[in-house]
Amino acid sequence: MAQAPRPTARGRQTQDRIDAAAREVIASKGFLRMTVADIVKEADRSSASFYNYYDSKEDLLEAWAREFRDEARARAERAYDQRLTGRELVEASARAHWETYRAHLAEMVGVFQQAMINDEFARFWEELCAEAIAAIAGMVSRAQRHGYCPGVDPTLTASAIVSMLNMFCYEHLANGQASEVDDERCIATLTEMWYRAIYWKPDPSAEA
Repeated sequence: MAQAPRPTARGRQTQDRIDAAAREVIASKGFLRMTVADIVKEADRSSASFYNYYDSKEDLLEAWAREFRDEARARAERAYDQRLTGRELVEASARAHWETYRAHLAEMVGVFQQAMINDEFARFWEELCAEAIAAIAGMVSRAQRHGYCPGVDPTLTASAIVSMLNMFCYEHLANGQASEVDDERCIATLTEMWYRAIYWKPDPSAEA
């Protein structure tokens, strides 16, 4: 468990600088390749300063992840409005996912990479995905009640959509690419792929 931050303005500034430096390093080279030495070099601080606040880079990520989960839930809830049309709902949800990923790039990249080698982070990643899958499965079921995508499994479809969202965001925002990407084009692409995955009806002529 991380040590408590120093209750001084200077101490809080130092911790903020360490956090900001870690985010910069993760954005450029990822979490797995990042070292504490990288963080303190970017922050222009000593290793001792880092260990005043965190026991390890994993401890730092765990602290961020708890805060991130709360904000991700809030953004998702704001996006899901029953009054929206199907396309409007998909666009709002795709935008919320993309903007949350961008705003918390370090957390998303870090947890995703750590989940490959750490059971605790794997469980955390599964929880994040499970919440998104449940929400999208509800969206699929709602579409089916209006005659769309008959016969598909809502949960499996939602799982495929969440996988697409996460990997698309990772491919286009991680590894130093976030400053170059066109947000609106990416959101539009996610919206179109997501919408077409749900809002389709069988072609009667194809059944002949």
